[in-house]
Amino acid sequence: MTDDTPHTDQGNVDKRAKSSTEKIFGAEVISHGYTGVPNILVRAQSRLGISTTQFNIIVQLLSYWIDPARPPFPPKRELAQRMSITPQTLRINIKALEDKKYIARVQQKTAAGDYGSNVYHLDGLIAKIKELVGDFDEERKERRDSRAKTETPNARRNARRTANVAEKG
Repeated sequence: MTDDTPHTDQGNVDKRAKSSTEKIFGAEVISHGYTGVPNILVRAQSRLGISTTQFNIIVQLLSYWIDPARPPFPPKRELAQRMSITPQTLRINIKALEDKKYIARVQQKTAAGDYGSNVYHLDGLIAKIKELVGDFDEERKERRDSRAKTETPNARRNARRTANVAEKG
């Protein structure tokens, strides 16, 4: 029997700062891993035309993607079970993601020549998200500029006056 508890040198106190994710969920939860989901993907879900089921499929695939050099290859049955959807619903939504060129499936074969689970390449989705960076940079700049205007003394009052003058003019 193995002990999965991380061992630390008692004389060497861990001075690592906790991440915000660890502060929110706690070390015990984070010790089981977490999935990195770019905020652009979350915020651009509608713009990308990704349904909630398709988004969930993407996040599930990301949760299996441990090594950047080795795309995820979860069994479809397991994906469907994790999401509480039927295998048919999973197939339909994976096909929709393929049609949008966000994912590409490659069928694996076992050493015995049988069909194995699919390998899922998310290169198309990653490329599309990277294309949106400029838009999100611009939106971030606009938010910062707006916040800077309202954080100065009397800024809210002046902003309202400017808005009222613009509406009347």
